Amino acid sequence: MSTRRPDLHPEVEAMLATLEAGFPDVTAFPAAEVRGMIDARRAPLGDEPAMRAVVDVTIDGPDGNALPLRIYTPHAAADRALPTIVFAHGGGFVFCGIDSHDEFARSLAENTASVVVSVEYRLAPEHPAPAALEDMYAAVGWTAQHIGGYGGDPTRLAVAGDSAGGLLSAAVCLAVRDRGGPEIAAQILLYPMIDDDVDTESYRRYGEGYYNSAAAMAWYWDQYAPGERDDPLVMPSKAASLAGLPPAVVVSAELDPPCDSAERYADRLRADGVEVHGHRLDGLFHGVLTFAKFPLTPSARATVWELIGRVLG
Repeated sequence: MSTRRPDLHPEVEAMLATLEAGFPDVTAFPAAEVRGMIDARRAPLGDEPAMRAVVDVTIDGPDGNALPLRIYTPHAAADRALPTIVFAHGGGFVFCGIDSHDEFARSLAENTASVVVSVEYRLAPEHPAPAALEDMYAAVGWTAQHIGGYGGDPTRLAVAGDSAGGLLSAAVCLAVRDRGGPEIAAQILLYPMIDDDVDTESYRRYGEGYYNSAAAMAWYWDQYAPGERDDPLVMPSKAASLAGLPPAVVVSAELDPPCDSAERYADRLRADGVEVHGHRLDGLFHGVLTFAKFPLTPSARATVWELIGRVLG
């Protein structure tokens, strides 16, 4: 029997019921098996929205690993250099990748008139923290040096990510600040898994029955960071100060367990002098922005595109 709120939009109720019935209980299987289940569910790659160019490249990653990137250049790049967004996909640090988020990366590029660089970072638990963060840092460094050849403007370089990718985007901003890395113009955090605090109102209200469960969130963290989590590059909320970080878009989803944590991080950014454009997707759930065919996604995306436009100018 559903434990969900009775006032949900009918489309949301129907979608949550479908997701709850069809998505595997990640806590019941080894990570590699979960990854296979998720990959098997993915639809074939499409080619919409159409891009001026989509290029796969492989760069030298940290620790000598090969790091795949996919670069999306929209048609708007025909006559001018565009802002660039280095994008980290969601998937609980354990699954998903460039292909799973191909449509979203294309839509992000088209609707923000930006070149998007999607990063195939190493996955947990085979590669625990901070492997994914170091991959993201390497991708940002490469992009700053080379994106001009793909229609991007290296002086307007942003990072973005959904869920686990939101955390990686927040963390790479700290790494760039503290290591003196390439200047980042904006950080775009979409319902980020910003910390492992389950003692919040949103966890209590939405930790079961809303697709992204509290149990799954704890499992993701155990895969990604089974040991010490006090390093800000593992969990950005542990940073002593967030001062000096780039302007932020922080989007939360009301029906998402980490909603309160994301909004608390936005408040900390503001308190430390960072420009923040925050927005809560009322009545919506974790992952909604990547469900392109869900009827309520276009309006949610339109809000996100507008917020990104503000920070990218």
